[in-house]
Amino acid sequence: MNSDKLGIGKAKLGLQLLQHAGTKKINFAGGEPFLHPDLLGELCEYANQECQMAVSIISNGSLIREPWMKRYGEFVDILGVSIDSFDPATNAAIGRGSGEETKNQHIQRALQVRELCSRHDILFKMNTVVCNLNHDEDMNEYVSQLDPYRWKAFQVLVLEGENAGGENDLRDAVPMQVSRTKFDAFCERHSNQSMLIPEPNDVMQNSYLLLDEKLRFLDCSENGKVPSQSILEVGVERALSQAGFDEDMFHQRGGIYEWNRDRK
Repeated sequence: MNSDKLGIGKAKLGLQLLQHAGTKKINFAGGEPFLHPDLLGELCEYANQECQMAVSIISNGSLIREPWMKRYGEFVDILGVSIDSFDPATNAAIGRGSGEETKNQHIQRALQVRELCSRHDILFKMNTVVCNLNHDEDMNEYVSQLDPYRWKAFQVLVLEGENAGGENDLRDAVPMQVSRTKFDAFCERHSNQSMLIPEPNDVMQNSYLLLDEKLRFLDCSENGKVPSQSILEVGVERALSQAGFDEDMFHQRGGIYEWNRDRK
């Protein structure tokens, strides 16, 4: 979700097309989805109630509030929070909080979101991008405290046109890269966490179906993000053929799992 925000009508049409193509689960990510709370909530409700999809959200946790959860929480199955470090200085260096007033709030926000999820019967998930700044951190104590039902650890991935430091890239993550050996060491350090799911570059790069704000699949197979034609223009099947999707790797990494919350 960015400044090219899709209108609600076209967004709902996109969800219908995905449903008719067999989609069972949708994940709203960003950027930060909660920058547009009303749009996000309406799409969660539509996806869950009208399209019978499981609904997941990935957020940094800074904008999640109790009133939103009361209104839309029943339509959300999984709420994931991106937590790259439990050390305030490391969070500030990574970019999750800066300045004396904000750099210490990220951990507290994660705990607050965890409590909101418990209160609203939403499955709590945690995502960590392992990079050059956090690969030697021991997160076991805090992870045990948060007790997510899934914890994804991603090896930081650099893609041309996205975060490779090019002229039109959004950011430069090249200095953040970490070797596979260091990534594996991070995962081994946390191997007693039964919910940990390690995803190095070769596992994650082509095993996700990503749609941008124009409902175009993003092909990452050539180390960039090349958009397909929009599903609104050519349909899901044709657009999907341009996505570079590795279905075998999707299944190998456990892409299908129990993603529905218990609705009483």
